[in-house]
Amino acid sequence: MTDVYFWFLSCRLGLERGTTAKEALDVIVFLLEEHGQGGNYYEDADACHSFQSAYLIVDREEAWVLETVGKYWAAEKITEGAKSVCSQLSLTTKVDAQHPELRTYAQSQGWWTGEDEFSFSEVFSPADDHLVCCAGKDSLEKQEESITVQTMINILRDKDSGVCIDSESFLTTASMVSVLPQNRSSPCIHYFTGTPDPSRSIFKPFIFVDDVKLVPKAQSPCFGDDDPAKKEPRFQEKPDRRHELYKAHEWARTVIESDQEQGRMLRKTMLELEKQGLEAMEEILASSGSLDPAEVGDLFYDCVDTEIKFFK
Repeated sequence: MTDVYFWFLSCRLGLERGTTAKEALDVIVFLLEEHGQGGNYYEDADACHSFQSAYLIVDREEAWVLETVGKYWAAEKITEGAKSVCSQLSLTTKVDAQHPELRTYAQSQGWWTGEDEFSFSEVFSPADDHLVCCAGKDSLEKQEESITVQTMINILRDKDSGVCIDSESFLTTASMVSVLPQNRSSPCIHYFTGTPDPSRSIFKPFIFVDDVKLVPKAQSPCFGDDDPAKKEPRFQEKPDRRHELYKAHEWARTVIESDQEQGRMLRKTMLELEKQGLEAMEEILASSGSLDPAEVGDLFYDCVDTEIKFFK
């Protein structure tokens, strides 16, 4: 099972089968222990790059940080404060749940004596990687007393810190920010880019309600039985999986990189569209009235449609 496939499948099944963050955690670690993870996550078989999965699993009451190494895992329960999930292992001595054989496995490999205090990141990180600070950790700690949606968006767009990556070999594929009010009369609101590089993408609001309108313009095309992932041998071709919103953003990137003045005006208008969406959602959260599902069922659809029309 490839890393990315396992990550998406386990996330989806965790959401489907778990009604709380802890239940979703239990689903994911069961799948991990049963099936493991690993392999090339590119369709191009020549580009081999694997990783171990990390998760931030949150409900209205608590959060769990889950980090994995092969079939082994450790998790920390978070009930307050800020916490970041990094490309390097970040869990240390505070481990609230773990694979039952985690420590004996570490001892069998000679990574832990069993006498020193057990630190997950120090034991399982390769050669001093645990000393590398997560790019967003400092930013979160500085803003811990006043974290807003805009705060999180700004952090996700920060290229200087390395949170937002845009290179020839790798880029941040998409980003999201979620607001989960503890007041159950208020809706949970999620902001998705749906496109790579959040520094030039609009965070668009989405609310889960019955009969949410599907958004084909933000969905990759379906190739059915002709998909190279389904043919044998697999991945012998590289199909064009770009959706309409993705293509629109490719055009925007060309403009931003080729014309400084037009690019500046384009980015200014994009941020204004995003601001309007943020303000509308703040009004919903501040309202004491009940939410009408019919009013938000096509919310994300309309935002994507407006964004594409703006680019045209």
